[in-house]
Amino acid sequence: MKKMTTADLMPIEAYEAQRPVIRQAIMEHKKTRRVELGPNAMLHFEDYMVMRYQILELMRVEKISGEDELLEELDAYNPLIPDGSNLKVTFMLEYPDPDERAERLSQLIGIEEMISIQIEGHDAVYPVANEDLPRSTDEKTSAVHFLRFEFTQEMIDSAKSGANWTIQSEHLNYQHSTNPLKAEISQSLLRDFT
Repeated sequence: MKKMTTADLMPIEAYEAQRPVIRQAIMEHKKTRRVELGPNAMLHFEDYMVMRYQILELMRVEKISGEDELLEELDAYNPLIPDGSNLKVTFMLEYPDPDERAERLSQLIGIEEMISIQIEGHDAVYPVANEDLPRSTDEKTSAVHFLRFEFTQEMIDSAKSGANWTIQSEHLNYQHSTNPLKAEISQSLLRDFT
């Protein structure tokens, strides 16, 4: 999947004019890129379209237009675009009540390393978590983690041939699974392997 350059962005004025249409298209696209894992966890599978939208929104809100500022944002967001053999995920633990959230995050230390994606017929793949910086301490985990799942060519070939996908949390305090993953989601994620 290609990475973004400044040529992929548009001036803020042009974006403002097209924003309603772009926003609607992205909302529809994101529906095929989100996976609920139990009642309190969500995986957001990132890609070029989502990252481009994020930068355009940031440009709009922050009034970013200078070349140096745009290059900084591209440096920050391009690593979240899949490279052809992996999936990149923003993993979120969602507890609306602050007291419950604090308690649960203290019970879920290490969960980011216990999320797996398994393509039928192959071993489960565990992520490389939070490559940019640590997001857990001895007292609690973060509500947001960045995960990279690396797949072999054999796994990718099986997925392209229609094998089912399963996503699972194996943490003792949060055991949930999607089995199998919805077809529209796995079809969307297959595009990340190009």
